[in-house]
Amino acid sequence: MILKYVKNADKYLTVRQVINEYFHISSRLCLKLKKSKKILLNGLPTYIDKEISDGDEIRVLIDFEEDNSNIPSTKMDLNSLYEDDYLLIINKPAGIPVHPSILHYEDSLSSGVKYYFDKINLHKKIRPVNRLDNNTTGIVIFAKNEYVHDLLSRQMQNKEFKKEYIAICEGHLENKSGTINVPIARKENSIIERCINPDGDIAITHYKVIKEFVKNDIKMSELLINLETGRTHQIRVHLAYIGHPIVGDSLYGKEYSLISRQALHAYKVYFKHPITNKNMEITAEIPKDIVSLID
Repeated sequence: MILKYVKNADKYLTVRQVINEYFHISSRLCLKLKKSKKILLNGLPTYIDKEISDGDEIRVLIDFEEDNSNIPSTKMDLNSLYEDDYLLIINKPAGIPVHPSILHYEDSLSSGVKYYFDKINLHKKIRPVNRLDNNTTGIVIFAKNEYVHDLLSRQMQNKEFKKEYIAICEGHLENKSGTINVPIARKENSIIERCINPDGDIAITHYKVIKEFVKNDIKMSELLINLETGRTHQIRVHLAYIGHPIVGDSLYGKEYSLISRQALHAYKVYFKHPITNKNMEITAEIPKDIVSLID
């Protein structure tokens, strides 16, 4: 991957300004690029405070190999929704975490992506842009290099990256649309569970009722959810807080024979492609176990 800029009558006066303000390269990545002499001015390695003149060409080579041996490689069927030279977008099934852990060291989604990267001879670290809980299904985006990951993370911070979820919750809500704005913190003496806490991090969830129905004499609602923030277990904690926990959520609600997990699916994402600037809209089909609840 090569980033290219040619100086004209613009505001950029030094290589550093182009790196920081035009390409939006992070200081961490910039340091790596400098050390590996991947920043070129008119074809030659340069120092970044070098002044530039009209017609000068700056090239940045995002092509160095990285050690990804910290992630075990495991062959698995990846349900790919989109792929190009910069991104790999997967529809994650239930029962598989995004990151390796003690209990899921070799069967995480990252391990499957590592196997695939090895297969296509891509020697890059495994960089998921977003994450989902073990039993939440849906869209997970992997960046194929650090630069792409940084740009998408910037979009998330600037709230330019939109995420929609489908959730099936208990009961019929009095307000058919609304916003849940209450802070979330880690529950004391737990490394997993979260709770509502006035001293916690800001957490904002927008919801809209799509459908109300009754299944096995149990009132349920299908919700379309938009996240303004991305706290751990945010949707699950917020819906439980308003008295409508997600169906099947054994941590914040109760188990159901109708579904073996929380009925939560990362349904759609909207973002601007970090390299082409194309407006992207990716949708992951609602899985059968959630569809069976709705039908």
